[in-house]
Formats: sequence, C-alpha cells, structure tokens
Amino acid sequence: MRSYPYPDPGQSDLRSPSRYLLWLASKQKGTLAAAVVLETLLMVAQAVVPFALGRAIDEGMIGRSWDALLWWVLILVALTVGQAFAGMLAHRAAISNWMQAAFKSIRLVGYKITRTGDALPQKLSTGEVVSTAASDATRLGEIFYVAARLAGALVSWLVVCALIALSSVMLAVVVLIGVPACCALLLFVVRPLQARQREQRDASGKMTAVGADTVAGLRVLRGIGGEHIFVSRYRERSAETRDAGIKVARSLATLEASQVFIAGAFSVVFTWVGATLVLNGEIEPGQLVALFGYSVFLMTPIRSAADGVSHSIRALVGARKIINVLSVDANITDNATAAAPDGPAPLVDTSSGVALKPGGLTALVSADPAMSADLATRLGRFDDAVLREAVVRWGGAALHEVPLDDVRRRIVVSEANPQLFTGTLRSQLDPHGRHSDVEILAALEAASALDILDGLEAGLDSEVTERGRGFSGGQRQRLVLARALLTDAETLVLIEPTSAVDAHTESRIAERLGRARGTEGGTTVVVTASPLMLGAMDHVVFLEDGRLSAQGKHQELMSAVPAYRNVVIRSE
Repeated sequence: MRSYPYPDPGQSDLRSPSRYLLWLASKQKGTLAAAVVLETLLMVAQAVVPFALGRAIDEGMIGRSWDALLWWVLILVALTVGQAFAGMLAHRAAISNWMQAAFKSIRLVGYKITRTGDALPQKLSTGEVVSTAASDATRLGEIFYVAARLAGALVSWLVVCALIALSSVMLAVVVLIGVPACCALLLFVVRPLQARQREQRDASGKMTAVGADTVAGLRVLRGIGGEHIFVSRYRERSAETRDAGIKVARSLATLEASQVFIAGAFSVVFTWVGATLVLNGEIEPGQLVALFGYSVFLMTPIRSAADGVSHSIRALVGARKIINVLSVDANITDNATAAAPDGPAPLVDTSSGVALKPGGLTALVSADPAMSADLATRLGRFDDAVLREAVVRWGGAALHEVPLDDVRRRIVVSEANPQLFTGTLRSQLDPHGRHSDVEILAALEAASALDILDGLEAGLDSEVTERGRGFSGGQRQRLVLARALLTDAETLVLIEPTSAVDAHTESRIAERLGRARGTEGGTTVVVTASPLMLGAMDHVVFLEDGRLSAQGKHQELMSAVPAYRNVVIRSE
C-alpha cells in the first residue's frame, strides 16, 4: 500500500517537455527498473516459445525421441507459467509507474495553484488549469506505462534475431532490418496525429474555460437572462472540440490500420521466405513452425513501437501544458532580509503618503474606488514587484522584505469578492480550529450574521456548498466578515465589507465593528464610501489621484472638503 499524496518531489526540470519527463522518470527509478525487467522477461519468454515448439517438433515428433519431446514440453509449460507471473507483476509495475507520474504532476500543479496566487489566473484561464490537472497529467503518465513494454520489445526483438540466426542468417538479417523499417513507416502517420492532438487539446481547454466561466456566473446570468448567450458559446466550443476529436480519431484509426497492415505484410513476406527455405531443404519443418511463430510475435514489437510513439506524443503535449502552469512565477517571494516589528507598528504607504497608526478604525475613501483598493492590496503584500516601486514601510522595515509568514499572520486583507469553500460552516469560519463556539458566535453577531445560522438545521456543522452558492451575496459577505474578525489579525483590512447588505444590516455592522476590533493595538482599515460606515470610523483618509488629499473625522471632511462630500453623496 502507498500513502497519498506523495511527498514533495522537489524542483522539477522545466527546460523542455522531454526534460520534464526524464525528471519524473528519475523520481521512480525503482519501479521503472522493475517494470523493464519484468516486461523483458515476459517478452523474451514469448519469443522463446516458437523456438521450443520447433525443437519439440524436430527432435521429439519427427526425430521420434520421447525424452526430447517431454523435455521441450516441460520447457513450454515453464515458459507459460513464467509468462503468467511476469505478466501479472509487469502490469502492476506499469500501472504504478503511470499513477506515480500522474499523481506527482497533479501534486505539482495543485501546489503551484495554491502558492502562485493572482499570478496564475492573470496568465492562464481557469479552464486551462483545470484541464492540465485533470487530463494532461493522466495522459502524461501513459508514457511510463508503455516505456517498460518498449524496452521489453527491443530486447525480445534482438533475442528473436539471435534465435532466427540459428536457422538462417539471411532471415535474421531480414528481421534485424525489416522491423525498424516497418516502425519508420509509421512516422508518416504519426506527424499529422501530433498536430491534431495538439489542436484537440487547445480546443478542449477553451471549452473547459467557457464552462467554468458559465458556472461561476450562473446566478448573474439567470438574473439578466443571458444564459442562452453562454449556452450558444459553449455549444460552439463543444462542436470545435468534437470536430478536433474526430480528426484525432481518424489519425488514430489510420495508425492502427497501418501498423496492422505493415506488421501483417512483414509476417507474410517472412513466412513465405521461410517456406521457400523448407522446400529447398535448407531448414527443417519444425524450424518453419518456429519461424511462423516468430513472424506472429514480431507484430508485438512493431505494435509496441507504434503505441510508444502515440503515447509519447500525448505525453509531450501534456508535459508542455504542465510546464506552462509550473513556469508561472508567483508575485511574491519569501526572501526575508528584514525583521518584522516586535509589536503593533505604523504602516506607511510611500506612494500615496498614507500613514496608518496602530489602533482604531480607519476608512479609505477615493473618488476612484480602484485607487483605495490598490492601496489596500499593497498593505496586504500581494505583489512584490509593485511594492519595490511603491514601498510600504512596516515600522522600520520595507513590507516586501519582511518574512512572509509574519505578514500573513499579522496583516489580513479581506477582499471585495468573498470566497467560501466546501466543508462545514465551522471550518469555513475558523479554518485552524483555534476558537470556541462562543467566540465564533460572537464574530457572527458582530457581522450581523446570526440570522444565517438560525436558518441552518445543523448550525455550525452545516455543510457549505461549493463557493457558498447556497447563500445569497449578502450572506456570503457577512460570513466572510465574521471569518476575517476571527483571524484576530493585528491589522485587518476590509475592502467594501458591506456593499451587498441592506442599510439596516450595514448600520448594525458599523456599530458593532469597533467593539469587535477593540483589542489593544488592533488596527482596522475599511475601504468604503458608505456614510453609515464612515460615521463609525475613528479616522477617515481621503485620496485623490492615488495621493493623500485630506484626513480627519467623517463630519469634518463632509463640511470642509467638497470633493469628499461629492464622493460620499454619490454612494448613498
């Protein structure tokens, strides 16, 4: 039994698809070696069967030697039993190689998804990433399934050449040259197959992307009656994928037919030459039977070569897609060169001139909401490249030079688009299990979300559907606010935390937020232009063109700063 997931396989080789496949092979050398040995034993045993059968005919039956006949029959029985055991173990090893390669690749992609953050969706669509993990990794693993069979086919082909040479050197030369030549003929079919498989993979990725976008926006689509537009678009992508799949199927059918025809033609020619040698008295009848057995067996190396080429193409296409995902660099790197402050410290954004002192409730207001949202994301350190140009200082250190664990533990940003995942409500609100039910209920009360809990039969143990689709937008927003409060972060940044709730609920949240965040030194930053929220703030910062324009109490700014008043009035 193997435990999953596999341990971290380390840094992968992303220089090319072939190098990535070789790197994967280096991580499973033991099972690959075992599969090669077992497949070689299996195919060599199959190759020796015609030889033993021919000897039994010539020495035992034609030569009328019962001892020789018994001896060769026992050898045939031993070869049959050996094939059964070798085949069983070889298949097990081959499946293990397939699964190891696929699961390692899936693990790498999954790890990359969780660690890359916003950088991945900026470069690849959701459908592309899903297809890579769900489809390409499995296809990539197929090459490790057939690799051992290819090695066994190569060794058995050489063994057959040696056995044939015992009967006829000319036939041995024919096999030595003919089998590779037959395999080479298949390349004329393989090239168009490669192009068509790449086309199908791209079409499949686009179709999955459209499907993912449709599902993500299903509630909105139904609200505006736009389902038919996305259904039509998905139907078009599906038709393109189907047509590309049909082209691939045609190429695969051509490849299958070609390998059967080429191998069959070679078998006919080989048998005809052997029969001619018997008629000329150059070989014995038993040797002819053996040669016929060899001709049938030689179809195996040819078919194995064709399968190997086909699976190699799919593996290279899959490896290239996986490399595309794994090559995306995260926007943040944990190369700490400065220590985090020992306790609560000011956060100073040098680009805007905003300085946030520890403690209290501070609101960020801007005529352009994107400007205040950008400042909030800078405070949360989501892109080091941005912070190198617009430095945020945390105490005496630059924020992007502080250990990332300290930043994530002490500074929490709750974004405008709330995300919930599958699991119990308790696990959603308190992922680390650090709070009691009393504390969770207190956070729900502060977020005016206890009514949500009242509507669930199992309370905190109720299951949350994917992305929290069982809740309305306002309910999800309040649950996410409660989750943010339960982080007990030293600095909590809330981006539009009440944009989806009604005025009465917003008023209750504004009233309770200060009490919920009233811990000594705790800083709460709220990006909002809502008068109800602004009236509850200890301090308001107003931005114009991304720079600090005015600051003070809400009522003071309403009377003294016309631009601020215009922004707030428009938000009512």
